[in-house]
Amino acid sequence: MISIIAVFLAAAATVVKPAPPPDLTTPPADAERLASGLVTKQLAAGSGSEHPGATDFVHIRYAIWNASDGAVVDFTKPSLPAFVQVSKLLPGMSEMLTRMTSGERRRGWIPSTLGGGKIASGETYVMDAELIDVVHPPSAPPDVAAPPADATITSSGLAYKVLQPGKGIAHPKRRDTVVVHYSGWTIDGRMFDSSVMRDEPAEFSLSGVIPGWTEGLQLMTEGERARFWIPAKVAYKNQPGMPQGMLVFDIELIKIR
Repeated sequence: MISIIAVFLAAAATVVKPAPPPDLTTPPADAERLASGLVTKQLAAGSGSEHPGATDFVHIRYAIWNASDGAVVDFTKPSLPAFVQVSKLLPGMSEMLTRMTSGERRRGWIPSTLGGGKIASGETYVMDAELIDVVHPPSAPPDVAAPPADATITSSGLAYKVLQPGKGIAHPKRRDTVVVHYSGWTIDGRMFDSSVMRDEPAEFSLSGVIPGWTEGLQLMTEGERARFWIPAKVAYKNQPGMPQGMLVFDIELIKIR
């Protein structure tokens, strides 16, 4: 996923930063002023009727400027839209996106109070966004809240259940690299990440992921699909900014490198 608010670092001198809009510092009189403090204006109507919800993922093109000086904060290349979950955007950006439909272009003036701590006090960010499409996340498993009675529990507290047996007999080792598809949820059923949504398998070393993944993947064989309930102590240990508590993953082991 592309960061929606990370400072853009141009790797090539040929990348042209977008110019700020003429109404950067002063929203026009016909802009919509919401109770939250967000000011927004539709630039082009969309072709759809569905508005994304907080748990939905969206493909968007965008540019963000600091209203005080017109400096570019972040932007997407025309050929590389961002794919991001609406709830992971800054509050003002999320609010603006949920008012849009596919194909719509909209401008928003986002005050620091809707910046989630990323916009300096008193500053305003101006965002131009084009909503390309809305992608609904996979439904949470029916047993997302707790492992079922037929799940196997290891000494670390990791619980797992095989959903589809694998085709081989080899198990990856701690230093191996694996290719997987996965989706992850918190136990309240909120999906926070999914390679399936991106339609792009993930590849990584087992030594470079959370302990629950390192342990769990070594139990699998190629072609296997399994569900894991990973306690916080072998997940992200309730670190700020990371998914909290027990996490549930559906994982398909595609290949052992």
